[in-house]
Amino acid sequence: MIKSVPSVLVLASLFSAAAQAAPSPRQIGVNVLLNTDPMPAVLAQLGAHGTVRDVLVEIDAVTLRTTESQLAAVRALPFVLAANPDAERKGVPVDTVSATSFVNGRSTWDQDAIDVTNLGQGRTIQYDGSGIYVAVLDTGLLDTWRQYFPQQRIATQFAKAFNGGGGEQGNVSDPTNKWEHDQNSHGTHVTSSILGYSLNGAAINGAAPLATVIPVKVLNQNGSGWSSVVAAGIVYVADLKASGALGNAPVVINMSLGGSALDAIEKAAIDYAIDEGVIIVASAGNEGEAGMGYPGAYQPVISVAASGWNGQWKPGTDGNPNNWWNADNVPDPTSVADFHIADFSSRELSGQDLDVAAPGSWVVGPYQTQSGKTSYFYLSGTSMSSPHVAGIAALMLQKNPTLLQADVEDILETAALPMGEGCALLSQPSGPAEETCWGEDATGEGLITAANALVLTP
Repeated sequence: MIKSVPSVLVLASLFSAAAQAAPSPRQIGVNVLLNTDPMPAVLAQLGAHGTVRDVLVEIDAVTLRTTESQLAAVRALPFVLAANPDAERKGVPVDTVSATSFVNGRSTWDQDAIDVTNLGQGRTIQYDGSGIYVAVLDTGLLDTWRQYFPQQRIATQFAKAFNGGGGEQGNVSDPTNKWEHDQNSHGTHVTSSILGYSLNGAAINGAAPLATVIPVKVLNQNGSGWSSVVAAGIVYVADLKASGALGNAPVVINMSLGGSALDAIEKAAIDYAIDEGVIIVASAGNEGEAGMGYPGAYQPVISVAASGWNGQWKPGTDGNPNNWWNADNVPDPTSVADFHIADFSSRELSGQDLDVAAPGSWVVGPYQTQSGKTSYFYLSGTSMSSPHVAGIAALMLQKNPTLLQADVEDILETAALPMGEGCALLSQPSGPAEETCWGEDATGEGLITAANALVLTP
């Protein structure tokens, strides 16, 4: 999907063997993981089977444009550890903001549910994400992002966009400033759960409102992309941390995206980032009983299912069923009896690892259907639940910057409120109430709250 290290792109371009292409006319992108360094001799041998597009030297990986019939020959090369077709990834479903943060913003049901806010009381915990970077690997931000977020909260100097992947699109590239010209809105909505946002001038609180977000565009304008591009985005963030460009600040990666297969170089990129001390959180997927998506299902990744509040679309104390999301109070302390697992949220299959559940159903945030015109929508998906947990991870790192991936995952799983199988009758925006049911394969270790996670953070 994405891009390689610039210094090796020229080297990679020297090795092309279009004349030796296999008879099959269908060109595909193949991600190749090596058991050695990507030296010129290795690239030359790979070039005999297609066109080397990009090289990720940090993880000894190469992307190759070739044909389906050449894949077996590539896999048979002695220096090839793994090779697979580039896997598709999806993340579906110039005024400035005067405030520097939304710490004092209003509470919404999802932030109340993870115990960072309470209706009428504002923020209820002392941590706010200060000093922590959260890289959002997604579609980038809308042109109008400054109308939603404080400029100080977006690390424009590190923001990046990656294009390409999939073999037929050519090289992974990094077009300048494309990260802030998104037309999809997905990445903007995801970011709003972390930082909070301006709702027509009213401040809405976020999970970690003083964290600093690094937008990394790895999905295209329709919200889809390729695992090679995702891998390059992960490596880019890991390199920022390893190089000292971010100082000693802790870094979290949020990936509200996924696909059906674990890609070899995406896996290697995740392992590399974790080794560099980056914390990685990803959505579980929206495939219900069909199972989790990757990279979320990969064991080291902190994966997040989508929960919802049983108070959705109910009248509340004011008798209005339409303002439940920011006018009704989620009871404290949090009780699993007040929540459900969304029917779309991916269930855990054998060999997959589902960690925790967080709000991901009917989450309000910035989402535009007309370019340049600010608007707000309810979105549902594990794409919405993942940034809540990424925000909680930022709070944990603010309390203890030495935490590593395994530490954060263990604390989250231990702190989660166990949630067994169950059913809930849920009001709808129109029509009769609908029943939804779930099994224990849908909950991971249970519902996570920031309050519980921070108590267990040493």
